[in-house]
Amino acid sequence: MSIRPDEIDGGFIAECPEIPGCLSEGETEEEAIANLREAIELCLEVRRQKAMPLTVPLRDLEVAVR
Repeated sequence: MSIRPDEIDGGFIAECPEIPGCLSEGETEEEAIANLREAIELCLEVRRQKAMPLTVPLRDLEVAVR
């Protein structure tokens, strides 16, 4: 899970990158995390119904910026 400030609208964005498209937001970090928990449950339910893998593998990459 990751959480970051929403630079455009304020508040926070929480994301579960292992589940594609699974993210949520909230006015506070705590609210964003609570909303993400609900989003994870719903995303997993849909992925089960569609017989999709529950999560996808991730790879960390480093990118040089000039």
